[in-house]
Amino acid sequence: MTERIREACDLLIEAGFVVPVVPHGVVLEDHAVAVRGGEIVAVLPIPEARQYFDAARVVSRPDAVLIPGLVNAHTHNPMTLLRGVADDLPLMEWLQQHIWPVEAAVIGPEFVADGMALAIAEMLRGGTTCASENYFFPDVQAAVYKRHGFRALVGLPVIDFPTAWASSSDEYFDRAGEVHDQWRGDDLIGTAFAPHAPYTVSDANFERVRMLSDQLDVPVHLHTHETVQEIADSLKQYGQRPLARLDRLGLVNDRLIAVHMTQVIEAEIHLCAERGVSVVHCPESNLKLASGFCPACALQRAGVNLAIGTDGCASNNDLDMFSETRTAALLAKAVANDATALDAPTALRAATLGGAKALGFGDRIGSIEIGKQADLACVDLSALETQPLHHVISQLVYATGRQQVTDVWIAGRPRMIQRELIDIDVDALVANARQWRARIRTIRG
Repeated sequence: MTERIREACDLLIEAGFVVPVVPHGVVLEDHAVAVRGGEIVAVLPIPEARQYFDAARVVSRPDAVLIPGLVNAHTHNPMTLLRGVADDLPLMEWLQQHIWPVEAAVIGPEFVADGMALAIAEMLRGGTTCASENYFFPDVQAAVYKRHGFRALVGLPVIDFPTAWASSSDEYFDRAGEVHDQWRGDDLIGTAFAPHAPYTVSDANFERVRMLSDQLDVPVHLHTHETVQEIADSLKQYGQRPLARLDRLGLVNDRLIAVHMTQVIEAEIHLCAERGVSVVHCPESNLKLASGFCPACALQRAGVNLAIGTDGCASNNDLDMFSETRTAALLAKAVANDATALDAPTALRAATLGGAKALGFGDRIGSIEIGKQADLACVDLSALETQPLHHVISQLVYATGRQQVTDVWIAGRPRMIQRELIDIDVDALVANARQWRARIRTIRG
């Protein structure tokens, strides 16, 4: 009997447990993931992996679980520098009287780049490997994400009033086209149109977004059905609820990433399911701003692709996807009055593959499958707080903190090893954040 020739691979990660997400709810004990050229080439028991693969690097984590990198499906990462600026306020007061005035004074390429760098470090330390970004200066955002080897869908902003990014509707669309063209086909960075919300975007601009989304085959990332006031204002101005208005304009389709969705009725849930809309649930931001409760269980059971996002640090106040996923699972049970709602495997799927599908990245990331990119996170489950270990996925969702993430890879490239960030100066990030605090304090008086 001839001996099998050992295959070369770049990286072999051996873990006490592997949770691939696909198949659903499966936990593989004492398994390894082999990576070559940034892609997953095998998922198999550790003894077989050692027999079949000659790895350039072996990482052994016998007390850890290897999971797909978490996908933060809605965030405003430059706003990390506004963490805690205005708390305990309702949405419109928070936005109009506090956040927008501060932004008007500080927003620019420097603010965006510095906030992004801080956010990327925070996300990596929490096992997040991909984000869907929604803010101004997307050219700067994309460059910073790329520099740090971080995967992202960068939103191209559209809003009906002048900002530091653009002074007119035509300029918003012209600059969106430039950024899209610059990053078209990139292996880490994608683009989406990001009209701010139904109450800040006209029919004409929504129609332009829809036309270009169709032509360029890119998603539309939109805050919608976030508050009771939004619904009431839409009925008064347009005689329609926001989702009906968006449907009239041709935007309710499988490219729509609908964020928040706290104010939805049964017919709207079924419409989203029929049209292939993805919904991003941001439970902690919605709770903090008292915006309402997204019916996550009803959406998921109707067949809507459900993703999870943190929203920005100005309203959350962190980028902790473990905390967000736990809150989503617990809140879903209370809203549905059903303890089985959004169970642990389903919540984890929303935080990984659900987010990847929403962003249009589902064929590349979100699960540990052969042929997908090796966007992975290792989570140590040996601590007292996660013992005894009866059910790995339950422990991940209900009892794990982001500080237990030990290692992170994006496209097979190490971004954190044994809690040490790669090519990121943490002390410099902290010092820079402090100088921004001083500048913002001066602005606010």
